[in-house]
Amino acid sequence: ELFRPAIEANAAAVILVHNHPSGDCTPSTQDINFTREAIKAGKLLGVSVLDHIVTGLDTFMSLKECGYME
Repeated sequence: ELFRPAIEANAAAVILVHNHPSGDCTPSTQDINFTREAIKAGKLLGVSVLDHIVTGLDTFMSLKECGYME
């Protein structure tokens, strides 16, 4: 389901974004694990995951910039 719109649009890449209602945009262990699994799945489908952004209250965090996408 995650990659369906990208595949339908013949997209080469996606950027994932979700919010933390708590306002704290620090990525959770689940966020990091999900991102790494999405990267693996995207490779199988030919769709790159460029970044995963977590938004919070008036702020955001890039998992790529934090080094979690390695």
